[in-house]
Amino acid sequence: ITSTSFVLKFLESKRKWVEKIFESAPQKEKIKPGSTIEIFGRTVRLVHDENMRRNCYMDEYKTTLCIGGGADMFERRVRDFIKEELLTEIRTIIKTTPHEYWPKHITLRDTSSRWGSCSSTGNVSFSWRLAFAPYEVMRYVVMHELSHRKHMDHSPDFWANVSELYGFGVERAKRWLSKNGQSLHRYF
Repeated sequence: ITSTSFVLKFLESKRKWVEKIFESAPQKEKIKPGSTIEIFGRTVRLVHDENMRRNCYMDEYKTTLCIGGGADMFERRVRDFIKEELLTEIRTIIKTTPHEYWPKHITLRDTSSRWGSCSSTGNVSFSWRLAFAPYEVMRYVVMHELSHRKHMDHSPDFWANVSELYGFGVERAKRWLSKNGQSLHRYF
């Protein structure tokens, strides 16, 4: 067990580093009717209609999302809708790959440092915040995790597999995530 005074001294010695980390962290944006958010690289305006029983896009281009129900549940309903959409998109992407890459089970999590994971039993997990990334970036993470179905490491063979599944532009998507990943935590 570490003493409180030791911990406080340690934190004081690292004060500038800690302050720098907190300053660079994205500020949370409050979600409310009239807000615009980025979903799969599209700018989407949020509207509220308490009389609607179902949440849905109001146009064919999916640029206006109408959220039904009480105002007190607005944020939760937006978050739940986005998670459902992401799961649908992930399943669609998976179906474009050969069957041997298909996972046994898919889960969504709210992770702060990992965008996805693949277990040795064939289950994959993704951060639901990938919905706020451009579609190509989200697709890159899916292909990355599916490649672990064949290579449970980050060997040259693994990266070749990611490139094969993703196709042209994989490096661009990877760079975007590395540079902008923290911005995916700006909502909620």
